[in-house]
Amino acid sequence: MDLILWRHAEAVEREGLPDLERMLTTKGERQAARMADWLNHRIAHSTRVLVSPALRCQQTAKALGRKFRTVEAIAPAASPQALLEAVRWPESSEPVLVVGHQPTLGQVAALLLAGQAQPWSVKKGAAWWLRSRDREGSAQVVLHAVMGPDAL
Repeated sequence: MDLILWRHAEAVEREGLPDLERMLTTKGERQAARMADWLNHRIAHSTRVLVSPALRCQQTAKALGRKFRTVEAIAPAASPQALLEAVRWPESSEPVLVVGHQPTLGQVAALLLAGQAQPWSVKKGAAWWLRSRDREGSAQVVLHAVMGPDAL
């Protein structure tokens, strides 16, 4: 199974807005467009796209130009376990792209790669691509790619 963790692009500071209503900045819109282009050239057409209900995540996901599903289980402050259950890791038969938040995305990456949820940082607009595989009867997680929008 492929699991792509995509942190929402740069968003406006709260400025009195409820957290779920924070929108992307102009820079964030550019970051989302660049990363969406990179992802669209690499992910399968069958990839399920699951998105936090937060406006900044919805806007980031729209840059892909693909259908997506809003999932409450990956809203801000979601647990790594809730995210992994939502994506059906590692049993899902299709790749899954999640557009979500810190610290959850970093904790998921740490849990899968190091065996323990730790405060790993995923930069705004960046994507971490993880892959589960079976190697000689042993389950493994491979870091397939890490890409930030400023490197594109």
